Amino acid sequence: MRVLIAEDEPNILTSLEFLMRNCDYEVRVARDGEEALRTAQDWLPDLLLLDVMMPLCNGFEVCRRLRDNPATRAVKIVMLTAHGRDAQIERGLALGADAYITKPFSNKDLIARVRGLLE
Repeated sequence: MRVLIAEDEPNILTSLEFLMRNCDYEVRVARDGEEALRTAQDWLPDLLLLDVMMPLCNGFEVCRRLRDNPATRAVKIVMLTAHGRDAQIERGLALGADAYITKPFSNKDLIARVRGLLE
């Protein structure tokens, strides 16, 4: 299974990449929203771990554009953010995210959510 991680914070990106590789997922990374869109289009991941606050294009816009594109519509999207307000969670889910996880999160919970979506 392929997992794309879109995260601009280097420490979080490294941690997520290590975690997903240890679960035997094929992993690619994107450090901004535009790179996430290009990589998703070219590589077609099974799942995208998507930070909300990113340079060039935020996670909400990335989610919307992936859902609007027939080629990437089926990609599972897990939005990750430090902003856990109900309005933001509702917005992410309304745009088509499959899950919304607030930072900080436990690795165990994240892995369980990813596995559940990919089964």
